[in-house]
Amino acid sequence: MNQPEPQHRTIALADGGVNLLDWGGDGPAIHFTHANGFNAETYVPLLGPLAGEARVLASDLRGHGFTTLPADPAAHTSWLTYPADLIRVLDAVGAGPYVLAGHSMGATSSLLVAAQRPDLVKALVLFEPVARSFPANLDREAMPLVMMTVKRRAVFPDVATVRRAYHGRGAFKTWPDEMLDAYLRGGLKPDPDGVRLACDPQWEAQNYRLGPSGIFEAVPTLRCPIAVFAGTVESTTGDEFLSLVRAHHPAARLETIEGATHFLPMEHPDLVRTAIRTALKA
Repeated sequence: MNQPEPQHRTIALADGGVNLLDWGGDGPAIHFTHANGFNAETYVPLLGPLAGEARVLASDLRGHGFTTLPADPAAHTSWLTYPADLIRVLDAVGAGPYVLAGHSMGATSSLLVAAQRPDLVKALVLFEPVARSFPANLDREAMPLVMMTVKRRAVFPDVATVRRAYHGRGAFKTWPDEMLDAYLRGGLKPDPDGVRLACDPQWEAQNYRLGPSGIFEAVPTLRCPIAVFAGTVESTTGDEFLSLVRAHHPAARLETIEGATHFLPMEHPDLVRTAIRTALKA
């Protein structure tokens, strides 16, 4: 069955444009925020079935997809940039209060939006949020994700070559084909030598170096329902974070999905949609 396709819009901000996918419609609004290195288009197969039940939105973060906000890795000093940008987008759309859902860095950013602007947020649904403390003596240049990402090939002769390089490998090992193809649609830009990754590997690596800011301080201030879903295989959602949420929000829904990896939304799309539907009814 064919799913409805979103309209591609540009939200004009003072310093550039944000690429927004908008399925339209009336009713409560959902905004889904993507993971580091990915893009809004990646999640179209996941979000499409929700169209008609709510107004579904997803946007490309700074430095990702087709958003044109400045993205100089050398000037990027904090993940707090992302919730600040997202607040501007949500205000510009004006469809709130929103169910904010997100994956990885997008989940972390959504939580920070809820802490800073509770008026914008009806509920939070977070999948594998990046919520761990970095050791004070950590050599961030030696982090495996940083070392791998800075060496990543950025330019390919064509889309087919990228697909062959990614299919069934590395981060994409557990992805269904439709989500890999969606990622490629939103994650490649034309280049004189073929196609280029829309998210510069140097920008992606800088996000890994920085890690989340302010998330532990934000948890006690949340005023909306919250649901957190984490995997059991190399999860980025730490026990310290889950314990903090449980202590401050006894009614929070906290679930660990056995066998799921950090790419839980790709592996369990039905679970993701059900969780978002539940939040809509809260």
